[in-house]
Amino acid sequence: MNSLEATIRNTNTKGEVNALRSKGIVPAIVYGGKNENQKISVSKKIIKLLVDKENFLSNILTLNIEGNSQNVLPREIKFDTITDEPIHVDFLRIVKGAKIALEIPVKFINNEKSPGLKRGGVLNIVRRKVELKCPTENIPDQLVVDLENKDIGESFKISSIKLPEGVTPTIQGRDFVVATLAAPTIIKEPEKPAEETAQDAEGVEGTEASAEGAEGETKAAETDKKEGDKKEVEKGDKKEGDKSKKEDKKAPTEKK
Repeated sequence: MNSLEATIRNTNTKGEVNALRSKGIVPAIVYGGKNENQKISVSKKIIKLLVDKENFLSNILTLNIEGNSQNVLPREIKFDTITDEPIHVDFLRIVKGAKIALEIPVKFINNEKSPGLKRGGVLNIVRRKVELKCPTENIPDQLVVDLENKDIGESFKISSIKLPEGVTPTIQGRDFVVATLAAPTIIKEPEKPAEETAQDAEGVEGTEASAEGAEGETKAAETDKKEGDKKEVEKGDKKEGDKSKKEDKKAPTEKK
């Protein structure tokens, strides 16, 4: 259990409160139980260290107020919207026999011993925190889910998590899911057998050969056509030459 030093503050105006904050002090208040609300102040540095812990709002603290100690539970913390620094904290007095609703973080252990995760399974976390109704003297730090020997397709419900004595979920009437171990979302295609790959290669080669043969036939046809056109032209030239010779023979001889 963490302890926190605090001092009583006698601030009545907003200016006095801001003056405390400028000195690295956070104003706070303690309430609950039969005693009156008490205004206190705590170190900003210590508060920031405590806030970094995931379960800050569900962890009981021992508050030492000028020599008097009492157990409290942080209930709310306010932050500056610009600097994100803590500017106020509310603490609830712990009264024996009372119950309180808290959000308790869920922790997953033995990930490396899960055959489902080893085979590429995915842990889908539905609830990172579970709200529980707890006796003030028996508040758990966390809920533990053991993944050892857990395989793909398994789900982890609240009934499978061991809760401390007197602790119950605030959700009643159904066994809700906390997490599931699902199959991988990306499925690899199986590799083709060697014979099938060879047949595919032969098919490609045959296609290329057919294409080359067709191309060769097309070129041969074009060559034949050109040769035919050339012969037609030569025949035409020969006919013209013969015609000219005949005309020369028929022409009359000039008289002297």
